[in-house]
Amino acid sequence: MSAVPSFDDRLPEEAVVDVSGAEPALPEPVRARVTALVAAALPALSADEVPVALRRVVRFAPNRRAKLGAAAIAAQLTADPLFRQRVGVRIVAEAGDLGIAITDGLAPAAADPVEVAALAYLARPEGWRALVEAAGDAVRAEADSAAVAGLVRDAEQRATRAEHDRAVAKVEADKLRDELARVREELGQVREEARAAGRALREAQAAQKRASDLLATEKGRAARATADHEAEVRRLRAKLAEAETAAASGRQTARDARAADEARLWLLIETIGQAASGLRRELALGPSDRLPADFVADAAADRPGQQERSRPRAQDTDDPARLDQLLALPRAHLIVDGYNVTKRGFAEMSLENQRKRLITGLGGIAAQTGDEVTVVFDGAERVHGLPPTPRGVRVLFSRKGDTADELIRQLVRAEPAGRPIVVVSSDREVADGVRRHGAYPMGADSLLRRLARS
Repeated sequence: MSAVPSFDDRLPEEAVVDVSGAEPALPEPVRARVTALVAAALPALSADEVPVALRRVVRFAPNRRAKLGAAAIAAQLTADPLFRQRVGVRIVAEAGDLGIAITDGLAPAAADPVEVAALAYLARPEGWRALVEAAGDAVRAEADSAAVAGLVRDAEQRATRAEHDRAVAKVEADKLRDELARVREELGQVREEARAAGRALREAQAAQKRASDLLATEKGRAARATADHEAEVRRLRAKLAEAETAAASGRQTARDARAADEARLWLLIETIGQAASGLRRELALGPSDRLPADFVADAAADRPGQQERSRPRAQDTDDPARLDQLLALPRAHLIVDGYNVTKRGFAEMSLENQRKRLITGLGGIAAQTGDEVTVVFDGAERVHGLPPTPRGVRVLFSRKGDTADELIRQLVRAEPAGRPIVVVSSDREVADGVRRHGAYPMGADSLLRRLARS
């Protein structure tokens, strides 16, 4: 083997930089081989000979340097002819006889065309482009030959599989013919059995239809009987519910009536007891020095020399003194026709202020006398701004469709006979109605004067 020229001997004089024309397009196998050869030669270069762009690639592991630094190496080979020649001289020198032949512009017939193209691209001898193109043609021819061989192999494999499939299909066809004959025989038997089963089924269906018709008839009878029974049960339950409702209503009515009677009786007895006690305290009657005949004489005869005594003047319904006397009776109940009083005394105010002023004044009367006080207004749906109800005062509003007059008469009728009930209203119908039930009617002016005095 001839001696390998050193890198320093050949670079200045013998190496020629080819700057003519553009870089050729390398086939992929040639490009990969060039990158692998440069990546393997990089560590042999000194630090000054390694371009800055490839110094990081030199530090990669040998088995990863060509893969990770392929792009940087290819770019540097294209852009830096001096670097390409330096590294090419080392690679060609390491290639031995093949490198010498490539340097002389020869391509051995037995050499790998990819290796020849890679070395020619790096060494750039005269005619190197022809070597690269020839290697590319050889690579493409080899690839085409491999593709054709692959196609031939695929065709042979498909033919073999087709022959095998034909043989298998023939066997399967024979099996299927045998199976078809057997199935036809079984089908004949099944048809006979099906005809027999069809006859039996038709007979069973006829019997089932007769049984179904009989069952439907019996069900209809049972349904009618059940419906009649349920209708009778519902009628009896309805009558029972009506009877229970009537009994419950009667019991509730009786309980309510008894409770009302007991309340009225208790209130009457309480009133009578307090009235008797009050009379004993107020009258405190001692032994009289006059006989009953003296009273008869005073009322029915004149006595000589005796001056005529003036009779007491009856108090009218607007006298506040009369109202005070009635409120002083034991367990008295004061019922006030609200708007009848307010519109007579405070007509210039709004309804809200009228109610507020009247209820506040009645609270004072309830606190002074201890009597039960009820004030009745018309129409609760028009109420706005109702003040807090004072202690001892009951505020009522008539329901929709009713009037305060009717509600006052109901309150009076609910009280027991004998209890002092005072109704304040200037409405004559109200006064006459409550008077018939034993109440004391008083005019609105009497209450207004009483409130003004307070």
